[in-house]
Amino acid sequence: MKQLTVFAGRHLALGHLVCRRLEAGLDGRLDVTLQGHDTGVAAPEFEVLRELGVECMDITLRDSAADYLIVLDAAEAPAPTPDGGRVIDWTLLSAPFAQAASEAELRPRFMAVEGPLRARIDILLALLDLPVGPSGAEFHGSIRVYDLARSVRFYAWLLDIWPREWTHRYATFVHPDFALTFVLLVADDKTLHHDTLYHLGIGVADRAAVIEAYHRALVAGVTVGKPPRTTWRGTPLHELWLADPDGTLIEIYARLTLPELAAMPANLEPEYLVPGTAP
Repeated sequence: MKQLTVFAGRHLALGHLVCRRLEAGLDGRLDVTLQGHDTGVAAPEFEVLRELGVECMDITLRDSAADYLIVLDAAEAPAPTPDGGRVIDWTLLSAPFAQAASEAELRPRFMAVEGPLRARIDILLALLDLPVGPSGAEFHGSIRVYDLARSVRFYAWLLDIWPREWTHRYATFVHPDFALTFVLLVADDKTLHHDTLYHLGIGVADRAAVIEAYHRALVAGVTVGKPPRTTWRGTPLHELWLADPDGTLIEIYARLTLPELAAMPANLEPEYLVPGTAP
């Protein structure tokens, strides 16, 4: 049987919950083990676990041959080994537990994590025993626009390249340096159809690069949907939202460093990065 190891690090109580829910959800398809800091079971979070009916697991050393490694604590995660298995980042589950709290404060945090955890397990189940897919060599996306010339100007600015080719009906941009990021987003009760597109995104180096993109957008006369902010709900990001000439949303974003993540505010309210841009 294939092995799944949960690395909890400092979030050992959460690790016990995750492992027990994995055992129930996977129905014996993987052997689930837990690694983390053994701090005993006297802390307030373990009392909450007992109230929820969650039994603690044995803590084991990480097996380098584990087929899957779920990481809950990025700061202390073991480095992947060449012969190691697939690393799965579930660190966002531990965000509500980053700061110390009383037993009364911890109870709703554990309750709130159950839904997102169940959804993550469902996705993991959907990925197990995945059949072999087509041998693709290229992936592309295409969007419709009203004014081709106007849109070509916008995307030539956004991507910092000219189109490789164009006709009276289309223009093709091929960027040699970009890595592809393809995102599947839940519908949020919206009716989906074959023309549905949420947004396009470009990742940049850091917070300063997001702010610089904002000032460049102002100079270029680009529509700014949301000014640069650091947001904490969902995936923590430094982000800027623009719109192309047809209103398609463009996200310019940078992922947070570990020190920046450690400064997450308790209220999770966004921080506006350019003075005078907050509503």
